[in-house]
Order: sequence, then structure tokens, then C-alpha cells
Amino acid sequence: MNEEVSLKVGELTNREEFGRGIVRIDTKTMQRLGIKEGDVVELIGERKTGAIAVRAYPADVGLNIIRMDGLTRRNAGIGVGETIRVRRAEVKEAKRVVLAPAQKGIILQMDPEILKRNLFMRPVTKGDIITPFPVVKERKGSPFDDFFGIDIEQIFFTPIPGETKLVVVNTNPDGIVRVTEFTDVELKPEAVEVEEKVIPTITYEDIGGLHDAIQKIREMVELPLRHPELFTRLGIEPPKGVLLYGPPGTGKTLLAKAVANESGASFYAINGPEIMSKWYGQSEENLRKIFEEAEKNAPSIIFIDEIDAIAPKREEVTGEVERRVVSQILTLMDGLKSRGKVIVIAATNRPNAIDPALRRPGRFDREIEIGVPDQKGRKEILQIHTRNMPLADDVDLDWLASITYGFVGADLEVLCKEAAMSALRRNLPQISWKEQEELPPKVLENLKVTKKDFQNALKIVEPSAMREVM
Repeated sequence: MNEEVSLKVGELTNREEFGRGIVRIDTKTMQRLGIKEGDVVELIGERKTGAIAVRAYPADVGLNIIRMDGLTRRNAGIGVGETIRVRRAEVKEAKRVVLAPAQKGIILQMDPEILKRNLFMRPVTKGDIITPFPVVKERKGSPFDDFFGIDIEQIFFTPIPGETKLVVVNTNPDGIVRVTEFTDVELKPEAVEVEEKVIPTITYEDIGGLHDAIQKIREMVELPLRHPELFTRLGIEPPKGVLLYGPPGTGKTLLAKAVANESGASFYAINGPEIMSKWYGQSEENLRKIFEEAEKNAPSIIFIDEIDAIAPKREEVTGEVERRVVSQILTLMDGLKSRGKVIVIAATNRPNAIDPALRRPGRFDREIEIGVPDQKGRKEILQIHTRNMPLADDVDLDWLASITYGFVGADLEVLCKEAAMSALRRNLPQISWKEQEELPPKVLENLKVTKKDFQNALKIVEPSAMREVM
């Protein structure tokens, strides 16, 4: 039996390492486990999965921390701050690996050989969610450059456009296997049923420029959901509600979904206007059903988007329905029985339009501002939206972040999409419109997004945060 250690889970801080199936471990811990850099470790949480061990960040030495990205945490069934068991993995060479899109409604057609090149030497387990990124990202000064003795990315990596997440449907043999040049990789074009909990499509790594907000919401939401006994010991009530406010497109909804996914909580979304009904008492009944369902399936997060639409100041509305809905929300939040196990998160871009009774302690007693990102935040967001994009050498994300003042996360997402469409238009003459004809590999290889494409996109996309003052 291989020696086992327990380590505290942390997040990877370098975005270039996300999606590559690596974990960062202290060198002393590696020695204790009998492994060296580049070896595969087995991570044991609620699930078992494998990952490639890489040296810890200098600041983490001696802290008994293992850092991993959101997908690896999901694959191990563990959360940030929890303790995970780690040991040297017994890895077999994969004879066959079957993959499929992780999200329903997506049809994916891709050359399995390209997938195999991108997943070369990657450890996978049945049920894992993976991204088809190579293990090693070519980057000067990286402490794990060439730990296989070759430049993996230069030889094998083919960029795959789009935010592609795949589920490992099956492997032969079972257990942790590694993709090699002899592995038969099969890609099913459509999503298949996997015997797992809901696949989280959003993790903290998918959110850029909101580091402080993530820390605050984790303290207010994730901690009570995971360890309500801490609040019981202190003799205080855990927060029942958190209000996220800020301009449209800054990531309020995204943040709420990420917290639900990372904490493993059931997620119930209420879109303000959709809850309203023309029938007397139906709006309140809709709310009651959602709160009852959430308590039944606790731990749960109830997310109310555009709360100002259903809970405006009662003295300023003429309709009886809005007043009754506000009263119903107050009653439901005051009556939450699952201590710390059901938390309500609401989002609005008009916090002063909400009924004041909702903002008092015991209801939405915590408020977090989600503001317009600064230059550093904009670069993080651009890195997220371009991480699967084949960028030309002349694209400088630092330059792009410096000239996109006033752009929020949604604007930057559209900017990247427009730049990609600009690249597509440039290559249209080489593309056949006949569905049956396969595109020549050279066309795909030449399809790169250039600086000029981003300059064209900047002429179309306007910064949301500047519209009110321009």
C-alpha cells in the first residue's frame, strides 16, 4: 500500500495552469510519497481521480497545501479549504478512452487524433470532466517546463476553439489511466448520461477580476453551507441572504452559480419577472414552492436575479401584487428553518430601488459590490475568454486590457467573440459552404485571431460602464 498524506485544498493562482490536470505539491511531500515532478498522484475525496504533481509555489512550502483547479476539485469531489487524501497513483496505459461533450445540447465533431495529441500523457478516470488542453503550456521560466524531457506543446498541441469541456465516459482498463500514442480515443458527438451529480459548468477559475468578491462570498455563503456548526458554537445565526449589486454584465449571476457549483449545493434560480403571475396568489405560491424545494434538498442556494423587479419599495408601487410578493419574501426568509443550509443570493443593479425591509439584518444582511473591473481584472477576463482561442503572436492581452477602460466582463466576452468572427470572415474564401465537405487541415491551422481582428471588434463593441456618461 502506497503511503498516504492529507493536505488542505487550495486554488491554483496562475490561469495558464487551469484545465491542464496538474496539482502543486511541496517537494518534501513529494519525497514522502515517493514521487518526483511529473508523476501522477491519486486524489481521494468523495471521488477518486488522478493528476500530475508539480512543485509548489515558493510561498506554499511547508504549509501542507495542495493546489488544483476547479475541474480537478470537481473530479475529486472536494472543495477549497477541505482536506484531501493524496498518494502515489498506480497508473496504467490506456488502451481505449471514450469521451463525450459534458453539456447537453452540444454536438461536437473533432478528429480523435487531435484530441489524443492534446491529451497526450494526461491521466484520466471514468467520470472525470476534462478540457482538451495539453499537460504542459510552453512558457519561459515555468518550474515544470519540459519535465517529460520534450517540448510537449510544440510537438502535439493543436488549438481547439471554444470553451470545450468533455466527460470521460469509459476507459479500458479501469482506474487511473494515461493517454499514450497507442491509446484508441473515441469521441461521441453528443452528451451521454453519466452516473454522477450535476456537472458543474462554472468554477471560480471561470470568473476574472472578482478576487475580493469571491473571498467575501465564500466566507458568507460557502462556510455556512459546509460548516454550520461553527456558527452554532459561536451562538450566532449564519447569514441568510447576500445581496450582489453592481452594473449589468459584471458577473453577479456567474458568481452565484460558481458558489453553488463549488460548494456542491443545489441551485434554484428565480428570474424576477418570471415569478410574477396574473392570477391572485400565484406569484406567492411560486415563491413558496421554490423555498420548500430548497429546504427539502438542503444544502441549497436560492438565486433571485433582478430582485428590484419583484421587490420594489412598497410605498412607491401602485400594484397589490408587488406588495404581496415583498411580504412573502420577507416571511419566507424569516421562516428558513435549515440553519445555515439554505442561503438566498439576490442580484440587482439598482440596490436603492429594493424595499428597505429586505436589507435589514436577518434578511439580506450582507451586501457585496460587484464593480467594473480594473486593468488587472480585465486581463484576467480576457485570459479566460481567449484560453481556447488560437491567438496570433501579435496579440498582446496587456495592451488589450489597457485600452478597454469601462468594459465589464460581458463586454469583454462579446469583444472576444467579435474578434473570432472577424478572423472567420477573413478566412471565408477558403471555406466550402457544402456541409458534407470536410475542411482541409491547413484551413483550421491558419485560422488564428490577430491584433487586427481585436481592433475591428473594438469598433463594434462599446463599454457598458461608459454609456451613462458618454
